[in-house]
Amino acid sequence: MKTLLLVVDAQKIYTDANSEMYCDDANLTILNINRLIEKFETEKYPTVFIRHIHKKDGSDLGRMFDFSGEPEDDFNFKVGTDEIEYDNNLIIPENAIHIVKTRYSSFIGTQLDSLLKKYNVEKIVICGFMTNFCCESTARDAHDLDYFVDFIIDATGTPGTENYNQDKMRNIITELLSEGFAVVMKLDDYLNK
Repeated sequence: MKTLLLVVDAQKIYTDANSEMYCDDANLTILNINRLIEKFETEKYPTVFIRHIHKKDGSDLGRMFDFSGEPEDDFNFKVGTDEIEYDNNLIIPENAIHIVKTRYSSFIGTQLDSLLKKYNVEKIVICGFMTNFCCESTARDAHDLDYFVDFIIDATGTPGTENYNQDKMRNIITELLSEGFAVVMKLDDYLNK
């Protein structure tokens, strides 16, 4: 089965300890993502890197702030800021494909679906940030577009929510996605299957 790795939003906004959206153990998450990238490089399977980036004027924000209030001038993921850059430790192969998105799901408003069809991809493996937003949204959309989905839970990261830390959020997402959207597993289990 033709398989492709999706590295979702492995950006400094989540890995810089000074960021308001920093994820605990971000270095370990990046290390796990890198292990996946290395596996896909060894097997000569394609890898797609997704980054969330918005225009400086915010004209492409859409409804991103429906639940957090009106956007301010200093909204996140603004083009030209350091926070949108890939983490410094992320391995980026020369032949990697790069896609920019402006929504949680990597499929909305991008060429991802047509790219997967072009490569005859049947299964995608998802890793990156945030577990409970962009990674989960991408997994659900992939399922509904008839792709098989492997979701590598400890190769995803999240700052959590007011009530749930990263570990608890990973457990919740594992339970939700496993009910019918994706095969959720830990990295070592995936690498050893």
